[in-house]
Amino acid sequence: MATLMDVARAAGVSKATASRALQRPELVAEATRLRVLDAAQRLGFHPNAAARALTTGRTGLVGLVVPTLSNPFFAPLVTGAQQTAEKTDHHLLIAVSEYDPTREAELADRLAEQADGLIMVTPVGTDAALRERARRFPLVLVDRQVGRLPAVVADTATGLAQLMDHLLDQGHRDIAYVSGPAGSWADGQRSAILTERAEQAKARLRVLGPLPPSFDAGIEAARALPRDATAVLAYNSYLTLGLLHGLAAANRRVPEDVSLAAADDLSSLKSTTPPVTALDVPVEEVGALAVTRLIDLLAGRHVTVTSRLPSRPVLRASTAPPAASAHR
Repeated sequence: MATLMDVARAAGVSKATASRALQRPELVAEATRLRVLDAAQRLGFHPNAAARALTTGRTGLVGLVVPTLSNPFFAPLVTGAQQTAEKTDHHLLIAVSEYDPTREAELADRLAEQADGLIMVTPVGTDAALRERARRFPLVLVDRQVGRLPAVVADTATGLAQLMDHLLDQGHRDIAYVSGPAGSWADGQRSAILTERAEQAKARLRVLGPLPPSFDAGIEAARALPRDATAVLAYNSYLTLGLLHGLAAANRRVPEDVSLAAADDLSSLKSTTPPVTALDVPVEEVGALAVTRLIDLLAGRHVTVTSRLPSRPVLRASTAPPAASAHR
């Protein structure tokens, strides 16, 4: 088993410097810290957690509160967070809030008692509650902005606006947006930018919702979709799959009668008939960057207030110009 001295020799530093790089990284130069971390990783060195806690007052644990794990959208985020945490000798504690603000607050407070800092993914608590929590312990938000609190955001709003532009360029002028859960910050951002785009193009935008981001809700949305809407944008893949099913049941063909696009891109959307136009969201990178921002915060390094990662439209066969009779 590798020792701290082995790591120091491999990194070309003293044992004391190696210890500081691993336990008090803010006290050493960035290049030195990275050299020591690389040596520790290559040698498989893991400092004793109890000893580290006694020395530094830190546990090496990072709390991660996610709204659900039943939606596969969040799995890559957890993967990215975990891989980045492990590279810096941290470990994740994961809790699932099920979109319940009371449960979310309780879990966050419980994790804060054990972890050095906390990442909250699409939190549903109030701005005031999140500001108060950030005053009590290091906090990074994901897909939520509150003042100057550190945040990592997948820019799905801009990406969805690009999908809207694609539909407008195809000639659609009566478009529906099937929105997400009530109180969702990301959904509010998307609705606002879609409304702005529609007004600029003198097109009609109808918002259906708020709705739970589920397959069944997508089926209900298909039933409620106005007959003269020629295109639909959906909050997530589950709603999109439900819409596809519901539209087929109503004998409305995609894309011949209605074009369809989603604001994220689960693998199942590639294999539907037709394959669905969607946003490629860098979910794994979001999780990785959130952990990096939290570790920077813990080390006293400068942290960008909001880091935005772009989403990329992926055009598939579910979007096409509206039928000639639908042109206005």
